[in-house]
Amino acid sequence: MPTSNEQSSPTPNGSVGHVHEYENAEHDPNLAADGVVPEAESPDDTASVHRGKRFKTAAGIPAVWQTLRYVWGNMGVIDGTKSLLDVNKVRGFDCQSCAWPSPDEHRKVAEFCENGAKAIGDEGTKARVTPEFFRQHSVKDLLGRSDFWLNKQGRLTHPMILREGATHYEPIDWKDAFKLIGEELNGLSSPNEATFYTSGKLTNEPAYLYQLFVREFGTNNLPDCSNLCHESSGTALNKVIGIGKGTVTLEDFHHTDLIFIVGQNPGTNHPRMLSSLEAAKDRGAKIISVNPLPETGNFRFQDPQNFKNPLKAAPTLLKNGMALSDLWLPVKINGDLALFKGIMKEMLAEEEKAPGSIFDLDFIRNHTVGYEDLLQSIREASWEEITEVSGLSRAQIRVAAEMAMQSKATIGCWAMGLTQHKNAVETIRESLNFLLLRGNIGRPGAGPCCVRGHSNVQGDRTMGIWERAPGPFLDALEKRHGFKPPREHGKDAVNSIVAMHEGEIKVFVSMGGNLLGAGPDTNYTAEAFQRCDLTVHIATKLNRSDLVTGRRALILPCLGRNEHDLKADGSHQFVTVEDSMGIINPSHGQLRPASEHLLSESRIVAEMAKATLGSRSKVPWDELAADYDRIRDDIAEVIPGF
Repeated sequence: MPTSNEQSSPTPNGSVGHVHEYENAEHDPNLAADGVVPEAESPDDTASVHRGKRFKTAAGIPAVWQTLRYVWGNMGVIDGTKSLLDVNKVRGFDCQSCAWPSPDEHRKVAEFCENGAKAIGDEGTKARVTPEFFRQHSVKDLLGRSDFWLNKQGRLTHPMILREGATHYEPIDWKDAFKLIGEELNGLSSPNEATFYTSGKLTNEPAYLYQLFVREFGTNNLPDCSNLCHESSGTALNKVIGIGKGTVTLEDFHHTDLIFIVGQNPGTNHPRMLSSLEAAKDRGAKIISVNPLPETGNFRFQDPQNFKNPLKAAPTLLKNGMALSDLWLPVKINGDLALFKGIMKEMLAEEEKAPGSIFDLDFIRNHTVGYEDLLQSIREASWEEITEVSGLSRAQIRVAAEMAMQSKATIGCWAMGLTQHKNAVETIRESLNFLLLRGNIGRPGAGPCCVRGHSNVQGDRTMGIWERAPGPFLDALEKRHGFKPPREHGKDAVNSIVAMHEGEIKVFVSMGGNLLGAGPDTNYTAEAFQRCDLTVHIATKLNRSDLVTGRRALILPCLGRNEHDLKADGSHQFVTVEDSMGIINPSHGQLRPASEHLLSESRIVAEMAKATLGSRSKVPWDELAADYDRIRDDIAEVIPGF
């Protein structure tokens, strides 16, 4: 078993995921000048929050109404409707909201969920953050606003600079912004004094260019949001099956007998998954929900597009919808490892009565190692400890075990309810052990299903956004582009924060994301940013990371996913993303850009590279940024399978 240090990096105070809790706020030194709000934290905007009626069914007609109200209110009826009809279509654009895959065939008229519609409306909003906005609002003023308020102000329209000692952002020409970045990076004593962050919003083509620029610059400091969400999934999957991705496709949901949904609330976080669960239930599959809370999306679902059978659709729409979960296991927080140990202990008891009746011994013999060690650990686990740690009775665990033993094909789905613990890697490995015992991998209807959040967080890693890129990838990069990439491991997100805080990293560049909000200790992260010489944020909208800055700061606005990205001849470019199930999807922008001053993410990366590397680089940056087919040609030469 790996040690905890192999799975997660502690924050400086020694805990993982720690956030300050102020028992006596008025004496805390990190508070803003008014003594009420920590400078890095969003002001409280929950004054109107109240407890209302708990919905008992996910989706349905209320979700349709909320979707239209939000999108039309932000984008207008024409643009909003066009975007909703184009999202997740083959010739449309890929949703920004999550990484749940779209069907290869038979896509619905409305191939989106309520969350996706909100993301579309959010990015497509008519509101604008212009230079005049920054003249009216100082950085101090904006720090006093809530995150909700900042987001509502709309799309960024111009590149902006916060000069040393200034109180307000002011406009800057693109050329001058890139010159500043190049001078700052070239002035460092080592390329490792800079770090280059990304979020899973970034699509494949600019992600590939980004890591290419960073590695030719001379560092592997490529932290990204996956360091903070699903790193434990990739680590566990790599150790057990040799690749850091799940093995399940949408088609498997048509052939499965049993689905475990662990540490995940599809109704809130991946609502389009509910359609796959409904289809599986239609074919006779059973679902076990493992969740401390009775979250609505795990229990009942109303599909407002179920028109195939009006007699069936009417009662599900007008009444309580389709029941999803056959068993709910209200496990204690972080009691999942004990649960899987208990399920396997019940299975082992039956296997020992009749060898080969429960476990797939041929599969185990031919495709696994460590079987006897696993059995020993199961035997040594006491029921007293299993029930205490899991918070479940043996009878509850027995029901789950019987369902697992009756299933000929089982899918295990999980999300951040498993990944956000110190022992996350061990927990996910144990869930994979559970699947392997009955050969539930590599055949229809079975396997691990790691449900990612950001729309392209998996694709970014595939494109090389990783501080620990494998040797074969670096070899291929060197062969294709003619430079020697650095081989030493770079810094991940947490270690980048620590290095900024300690003055080892002086330049921070972010392609999307909000590391200040995502970091495990908000105020420590804020202090780290403030110790940088330059912070650069490439984004579509304003967030708090733009306001807690280095000595100087740049905001560089980019095109949104749903906006036209044109070649010089006026023809349309497209980008690609990789979903949770490893499928590459094209994404074509449909709307006019929010501002004529916006650049694509690929163009921004290319200009940063030119300003920094100059004649040292033989990479044809202008040609790559002008035609994304050229980028895809490079990807095909460097990354297996493309």
